[in-house]
Amino acid sequence: MIKVAMEYLLNLGVKPDERVIDIVDKDGQTRNLVIDADGQHREIASLDNNAKSSLQLNTLTGLVDYVKSELEREGKPLFLHVVDEEEVVLKSTLLSNGERETLVSANAIVPKFAYGRFLDTEELIIAFQSIFTKTDDRDTLLKVVGNVKEENVRETGDDGFSQAVTIKTGIASSNDVLVPNPVSLAPFRTFLEVEQPASDFIFRMKDGPVGAIFGADGGAWRNQAIANVRDYLQEQLSHEINIGRITIIA
Repeated sequence: MIKVAMEYLLNLGVKPDERVIDIVDKDGQTRNLVIDADGQHREIASLDNNAKSSLQLNTLTGLVDYVKSELEREGKPLFLHVVDEEEVVLKSTLLSNGERETLVSANAIVPKFAYGRFLDTEELIIAFQSIFTKTDDRDTLLKVVGNVKEENVRETGDDGFSQAVTIKTGIASSNDVLVPNPVSLAPFRTFLEVEQPASDFIFRMKDGPVGAIFGADGGAWRNQAIANVRDYLQEQLSHEINIGRITIIA
C-alpha cells in the first residue's frame, strides 16, 4: 500500500523531500497542496479517485447492468443496500477515511395516489385501472364504483364493517351490493421489475358519489416490497454474489 502511494505521488511530480497536506477551501472542497523545504507550495490533483457524485438510475435493470459491466472498481468487493421499497444504492466497502463511496443510486418511479382522500368516481376508475395491478377485489371495486347510482348513495347501509350501496344492473333495474372490507389491493409502489406487494385497504363511499381507500396493514407491505427487491437482485446477480464481489443488504 505504501509503495503504491509513493509511486502515485512520484507520478504527480512530488519529490521525496516534499510533503503533502489537505486543506478545505471556503466552498468546502478539499485541496491537496505540496510544500517543499523552503515553504513554497503548489496544488496537485486529488489523491483519491472516489466518485464525487453517484450515478442516478431509475430501474433495477439498469443497476444490474452496471454491476455486471464492471466499468468501475473492477474486482473490488461492493455491496447493494436496499434502503426501502423505492431506493437501492451501490456502495464501496469502508475506505481508509472511514467513509463509504456511493457509486450508484437507483430510485423507482412510482405513480402517486391520494390515499385517504375522497375522490369522485371518474378519478377512482382511472386510478384503479392505471396504477393498481389486477386483483379480484380491484375488479369488484371497479364494478361498484362504475355502476353506483348517484341518487342512492345517501341511502348507503353501513354496519361499520361493510357498506351496502345501490348499483345499476341493467337499463331500468338496480340492486344493493355489499362493498367488501377490507379489500386486498396491489398498487404500484416499488420497482416495476418485481411483484407488487398486496395489502389490505378499507374502502369507503359517501354521497357525491365519492370514495376513498385507507391503508389497513400498518405499513407491513413495505417489508414485503423490500424482500421482493432483494430476491430479484439475488437472482440477477447470483454469479457476482457467489464469487464474493457483491453483498446484498436489505
